[in-house]
Amino acid sequence: MAGEKGKTRILFVCWGNICRSPMAEFIMKDMVKRAGLEEQFEIASAATSDEEIGWDGRGNPVYPPARKMLAQHGLDCGDKRARQMTREDYGRWDLLIGMEEMNLRYMKRIAGGDPERKIRRLLDWTKRPRDIADPWYSGDFDATWRDLTEGCAALFDALREK
Repeated sequence: MAGEKGKTRILFVCWGNICRSPMAEFIMKDMVKRAGLEEQFEIASAATSDEEIGWDGRGNPVYPPARKMLAQHGLDCGDKRARQMTREDYGRWDLLIGMEEMNLRYMKRIAGGDPERKIRRLLDWTKRPRDIADPWYSGDFDATWRDLTEGCAALFDALREK
């Protein structure tokens, strides 16, 4: 599964693109970098809703507790800002990875379906497929970090086996 020039393109998606999906984006970018495979991947994130896009269309920055969790693990999300997934994203990305079943439903609605079966849930690559709880509501960024790390590692292993 590879896009242009052999790159595997992964778009992580959650509701607002300020917690789970940007955390997954930067966790996966770090895994790829540590493996020396940066040239083989393109990784980004987006939202299913426009809730965090803002009136000016710039998108809100990563939620401070998510930013703090990334920083605690040596990861910098820079000036990442929320953006909403578009129908065109379906053709641009090899994998569109949601955090929970609700994300998948909205992603398929935005994309107009999933004929290529590219829309998947992150923890479906693990031995315990499940949703990743939204830390915006749970407040448990440690659990979210563990789930995202587990999911990204399992996905990365599966992609390297191909």
